[in-house]
Amino acid sequence: MCCETHRGCFECCIKCLGGIPYASLIATILLYAGVALFCGCGHEALSGTVNILQTYFEMARTAGDTLDVFTMIDIFKYVIYGIAAAFFVYGILLMVEGFFTTGAIKDLYGDFKITTCGRCVSAWFIMLTYLFMLAWLGVTAFTSLPVYMYFNLWTICRNTTLVEGANLCLDLRQFGIVTIGEEKKICTVSENFLRMCESTELNMTFHLFIVALAGAGAAVIAMVHYLMVLSANWAYVKDACRMQKYEDIKSKEEQELHDIHSTRSKERLNAYT
Repeated sequence: MCCETHRGCFECCIKCLGGIPYASLIATILLYAGVALFCGCGHEALSGTVNILQTYFEMARTAGDTLDVFTMIDIFKYVIYGIAAAFFVYGILLMVEGFFTTGAIKDLYGDFKITTCGRCVSAWFIMLTYLFMLAWLGVTAFTSLPVYMYFNLWTICRNTTLVEGANLCLDLRQFGIVTIGEEKKICTVSENFLRMCESTELNMTFHLFIVALAGAGAAVIAMVHYLMVLSANWAYVKDACRMQKYEDIKSKEEQELHDIHSTRSKERLNAYT
């Protein structure tokens, strides 16, 4: 009795584990990790950028509704909040879609509901995930810009310590951060430049942008993984739909044969009597 109980629990656990969409689970974990790295590190890197601009480049916020670099950074922060919330919900939806195309859910709801609704849902998710993958590619390319700018700044600091007497300058106008009429330039001979290179804030912000770039790349990989999973799920429900049609036709033919056989049997019985 005890062994039968343990065997039943073991079979139940195996059935539950078999119903988990492991491919969707791996893609969801990768998506959440990438979005978390991008949003968290990107937000902190933007805050560090504001401190660097205000402290060492002596930039101040423009009064009024003028669109300056600080306003753009605030907009990017709100975009990060939206990305974090949107993809948290989207990851849950993709996991639910993965559960609905597994054997455990199929046994619960039956073939007909899975094949009719699941096929349309899978096709819709494939299109949406493809668009999100293109969007994340754009985000990855855009995130590489501050990495490139901070790499130039880090290289100037490094060359200053290696070559004595070198007079190198970094002009924010060449990166489009300020307008052409404003001259926000910092040179290696200035005190602000030396303090900036010696501070840990520059190095921390640079590495935060690198981690944010890696997070965006992980999100792209997760989107590609989701595309493969969704394509496989769509093929599964498509085959299930064809199999359901075949079973319906077969069942209908068997019923017709059974009716014909029953009719002939009744006719023979009536003729005999």
